Amino acid sequence: MKQWSIPDNKALIWALIFIITLLWGYAWVLMKEALTYMGPFTFSAFRFGTGAATLLLIVWILKIGLPPKRYWKHLIIVGILQTSIVFLLVMYGLEFVDAGQSSILLYSMPVWSSILAVIFLGEKITPAKMTGLIMGILGLLTILGWDIWTGQSFDVIFGQLLIIKAALSWAAANIYYRLRVQELPKLQASAFQMFFGAIGITAATIIMEWGEPIVLNAESIYYILFTGVLASALCFTVWYIVISKIDMVSATISTLLVPIFGLTFSSILLDEQMTVGVVAGSALIIIGISIATISKKEGKDG
Repeated sequence: MKQWSIPDNKALIWALIFIITLLWGYAWVLMKEALTYMGPFTFSAFRFGTGAATLLLIVWILKIGLPPKRYWKHLIIVGILQTSIVFLLVMYGLEFVDAGQSSILLYSMPVWSSILAVIFLGEKITPAKMTGLIMGILGLLTILGWDIWTGQSFDVIFGQLLIIKAALSWAAANIYYRLRVQELPKLQASAFQMFFGAIGITAATIIMEWGEPIVLNAESIYYILFTGVLASALCFTVWYIVISKIDMVSATISTLLVPIFGLTFSSILLDEQMTVGVVAGSALIIIGISIATISKKEGKDG
């Protein structure tokens, strides 16, 4: 069976993290805009159907083959946790919550991943990692501001809770992947988990949105192709490589860059306001990531 991986080069790994977080940040704008053309579940079915088809085609071209049968149930579980649950909840939540705030809530994921990594993977959170994590979460709370605590309608609170549940599901998927699926080629694992996840999303779409209007034009097709091929097929494959190369805490802390990019793109493209709190919170997140990763490198060199 052919393997597809990258060298154990820290600079390359962090360059890949930067690229995928940038693409994920931009994808939040497209996910929000797509709701003007179709229902949230319908868009997710198109997105991940496209992503899965892209990856399966690459797997076929590279002659990677099918995963061994003993891995199928694990890939189904990862697909349900990583793709079906996360993006059904996120896309439905986006009907009630702004794109920028939604991205912030989903990226509470590092907190849950770090806790689960300690419990199930036996990872240790060093003082530097803990400091970085706390600063990152303080950054998210600073960006959210007081609006999350006061004056929210029931619909907005409901949407926020859905997205936090999505963050928990993503964290669980990260841990389960490391425990049960990590030995598989990353392209193969990404392709088949996304395939199974897309089946779950399609089933939910048929039940919840059958017969609802769908507008397919140049703009909506662009949203589907960008989020399906780049933000899903490419980025999640690279994400599985990243979490197999570095510890879970460092990897997940790095995803706190996504809300910064999401808010920046939302400000430019959706005219969402870039406040002092957003700038200050972004600075805290970047400092937190730097503390966690630079201290880790120095510790290894010593």
